Amino acid sequence: MFLTNLRCTSCGLFHDWKRLQNLCTACHKPLFAEYDLAAVERALPREKLSGREKSLWRYREVLPLPDGVEPVSLGEGGTPLLRAKRWGESIGFSNVWIKDESQNPTQSFKARGMTTAVSMAKELGAKKLAVPSAGNAGGALAAYAARAGLEAHIFMPADTPAANVIECRETGAHVTLIDGLITDCGAEIARRKEADGWFDVSTLKEPYRVEGKKTLGYELAEQSDWQLPDVILYPTGGGTGLIGMWKAFEEMETLGWIGKRRPRMYSVQAAGCAPIVRAFEAGEETAVEFPNAQTRASGLRVPKAIGDFLMLSILGDSHGGAIAIEDEEMVRVTREVGAAEGVFLAPEGAACFAALKQLYSLGKVAADERVVIFNTGSGIKYLECFEEAS
Repeated sequence: MFLTNLRCTSCGLFHDWKRLQNLCTACHKPLFAEYDLAAVERALPREKLSGREKSLWRYREVLPLPDGVEPVSLGEGGTPLLRAKRWGESIGFSNVWIKDESQNPTQSFKARGMTTAVSMAKELGAKKLAVPSAGNAGGALAAYAARAGLEAHIFMPADTPAANVIECRETGAHVTLIDGLITDCGAEIARRKEADGWFDVSTLKEPYRVEGKKTLGYELAEQSDWQLPDVILYPTGGGTGLIGMWKAFEEMETLGWIGKRRPRMYSVQAAGCAPIVRAFEAGEETAVEFPNAQTRASGLRVPKAIGDFLMLSILGDSHGGAIAIEDEEMVRVTREVGAAEGVFLAPEGAACFAALKQLYSLGKVAADERVVIFNTGSGIKYLECFEEAS
C-alpha cells in the first residue's frame, strides 16, 4: 500500500491513517489521504492499467486499503463515457459526452465513495456506520455495509424519494426519517453517534469517500486517452465528486500520466438550493447556508456543504463557474435527453444538460469544445418527479 498519512485540507495538520478519523482534530475541516506518488510512479506505469479489472479498484495503488485486504466491493466503477451525439448536435455542439454513473451498483455514483469508505472503516475496526442522506448515499451505504457485515444507520429527510427509502430498508439498514433537511439529519447523527457507537461516514467528514469519488477523474482521463476535456459540468450537493476529480488530476500530473492543462469546472445546482452559486458569484471563499432549501433533485438539496471552500477554490482555479437551474427545466430536459440518447437521467444530471445550454447562450462554452457531463444517478429513483410532470 502506498498511503502514507492524512492531511488537513485547511491547516495542513497530519493525522494517522491507521485509526478511524473524521475531521481534523485542530480545525475540524476535511482530511485528504496522501500517497507516496514517487513509489506509485515506479510501480504503476499507466500502460499497465489496460489489463486490469473493469472496476475502480484497478487504481488500487492510489486508493486506501492495505495490501492483501479484500475490498468491500459490488463491482463499482468502469462506467461508460457515452457520446451524446444527437442531443449535442440538436443544440449545435459536436463533442458532448455523458459519464453515466447510473450504471454503478445501487444505480448512482455514491457506490464509488462507499466502497472505499466502508472498506477502510471495516479494516480499522468500525462496527456501526451512520450517514445522513437525501437518497443515493443512503442506498449505497446500506448495500456496502450489508456486504461488509456491518450495521448501517441512515437518517433521511421525510420527503426522500420512496425508492431510496425502500432500497435502504430492503438491504438491511436502520432507517430514520427526519422532518427537515439533510443538515438536520447530520445534526441528529452528531448528537447520537458517541452514545450509540456509530462511525460517521458523512460527505467529507471521513477521509475515504472522496478517494473513491476521485476515480471519476482517473477513469475519465483513461477513457479519453489521457487528454482531459475542455469543460466538465458536475451536479453539486456535497461536492465530493468535484473535489475528488480535482485531487485525481493533481495526482495524475505528479505521476506523469497527464499534463498541466485542466478542464474548466462548472458546479451545477438547483435554483432552490444554490449556496455555491451564490458564493461564487459574490466572490466569497466559503458559502453561507442557503435558506429554505427546496428542490425535487434531492441530491442537490444540501444547503451547507463542509467542503464549500474546496469547491469554490477549484471553480476559481479552473476558470470555471457555477450555475443554478430551475426544477421544471431539469424535468423537461430529462425527457429531451432520454429521447435523443436513451439515457434516463437523474434530475441532477439533467440539470447539467440544461446548464450547458445556458453557458452556451452566455458565451462561456463554445460549440466546438469537448464537454463532459456527469449523470450521477438513475432517473428510476425519482419517479415522483416525472409523475408530477406527465
